[in-house]
Amino acid sequence: ANDSGLLTHKENLPVRSLVLGDIQRPGSEAAYRVGPLRCHGDKNFWNAAFFDKETSYLHFPTFHGELSADISFLFKTTASSGVFLENLGIKDFIRIELSSSTEVLFSFDVGNGPLEVRVESGVPLNDNRWHRVRAERNVKEASLRLDELPAATQEAPADGHFHLQLNSQLFIGGTASRQKGFRGCIRSLQLNGITLDLEQRARITPGVRPGCPGHCSSYGSLCQNQGRCVERDNGFYCDCGPSAYTGAFCHRELSASFKPETSVSYTFKEPYELSRNSSALPSSIYSDLTLRGENISLSFRTAQSPALLLYVSSYYREYLALLINKHDKLELRYKLDNSREAEVLRSRVRNLANRQLHSVTIRRLADTVSVQIDQNAREDFNLTSDGEFNAIKTLVLGRVHESDDLDPDLARLTSLGFSGCLSVVHFNSISPLKAALLYPDTSPVIITGPLAQSNCGSSAPANPDAAENTNHLSDQSGSVGSGQPLVNAIRTDSALIGGVIAVVIFVIVSILAVTARFLYRRKETYQNQEVKRVKPEDSPEFPFNSQADAQTVPSENPKEYFI
Repeated sequence: ANDSGLLTHKENLPVRSLVLGDIQRPGSEAAYRVGPLRCHGDKNFWNAAFFDKETSYLHFPTFHGELSADISFLFKTTASSGVFLENLGIKDFIRIELSSSTEVLFSFDVGNGPLEVRVESGVPLNDNRWHRVRAERNVKEASLRLDELPAATQEAPADGHFHLQLNSQLFIGGTASRQKGFRGCIRSLQLNGITLDLEQRARITPGVRPGCPGHCSSYGSLCQNQGRCVERDNGFYCDCGPSAYTGAFCHRELSASFKPETSVSYTFKEPYELSRNSSALPSSIYSDLTLRGENISLSFRTAQSPALLLYVSSYYREYLALLINKHDKLELRYKLDNSREAEVLRSRVRNLANRQLHSVTIRRLADTVSVQIDQNAREDFNLTSDGEFNAIKTLVLGRVHESDDLDPDLARLTSLGFSGCLSVVHFNSISPLKAALLYPDTSPVIITGPLAQSNCGSSAPANPDAAENTNHLSDQSGSVGSGQPLVNAIRTDSALIGGVIAVVIFVIVSILAVTARFLYRRKETYQNQEVKRVKPEDSPEFPFNSQADAQTVPSENPKEYFI
């Protein structure tokens, strides 16, 4: 089974510490691949039930807590009051309830009269968020704790009864005394250390559902970039289908490195209806593909200009083209009337082919077009055509192979292809780059040429190809076992360091050779002169013993002796 979640505490991480050496050199880095994680823990912590009516409840066998009781649970509600649990005897009882929107009440009677312990919260408790309750009772005192608030306590009477005698069933989320039941969620209910299986009992009880809905109201904001939060009984997940991103929270961008020969073509609708009904007009067939507006967003990184970023064609020989012109500016061309020339909208933002990551957002509604690049001010334009983009056919990223219907200037540009990085491409409700990278076999995309998923849209390397190279290096990590360090030792300074080391070694060897030759000649001079024999231990210039000197003959190789 798959699981996902958000780790908010460092102690929950699978790796507590990691030490890597030799990364102090400028430009060096290290990476560590953790590998697949195995989730484990106490599933009882998420054992929950949802009470959607004040009259619904669960019942369990009688709670036996004659001398001591330790009860803990979490609740979530929008109601201002309700009974969490209750167990009755002939006169004795025990009960925990939400007495108001800001107060929890723990009450019981062991024969000495009701004893109550209350905790008042400074904030509303019916905020549809989880709150923790823990109630304890022994022969000396009773205590109640709510969330992180200080515990409230009440001492038991010094004289009197102290056995809690119960005989009815234990009611959860409701009451046998006809008081107002609880409406909301209860989970992780423990009585004297034993977890009650609320989900199993809820499956066979009308009016109570296993698990707890409403996770999206608490955690739905974690789904980013148009990801949709979907409820589950025991949690939620982010549906990234409408998003150009992926990942557990639709947070991971999808980028790809393009070569000049790369082409990704997304087909909106096949023209099969034409062959089935030749009398039908194209406008009736493709009426659902006639656009009066577009929402386009993408990120790119390139050093190429001019360059075509995105192209949308039509069965009516209309088109939309997004490109970088020869002046490194963004240019948007609309041809919404095949009898007229294309309208060209030029942005004032400069230097877009500078190998840096740029984000573009384009919105058109009829004849009004807005363009925003990075954090620059939004630019507004107006079209002179009727504002309808009729019978759209394909969306192309990269090289356009079918350019017969294009203007000569645009046809020449489309033949150049695109070299660089494209990331998180979104056109209205579709994500063509995501479809090509994750679902190439099941989505209406045609890929020609090399297309490699890359992280080029997340960082800012100086060279757009550098991101691709790094990605290919990391892709080869599949041959390395999980948990092995992947140290990127391929650095441009490696050759420089090797050269410096070689020079140092050469200088040291040269100095040793010169020193050896000097000592050899000095010794030879002493042997030839033989002015007087000096004892070796008295001469600082001969660090050898007398026996070695006596055994030396003139024909012996001095180098062998010194070595």
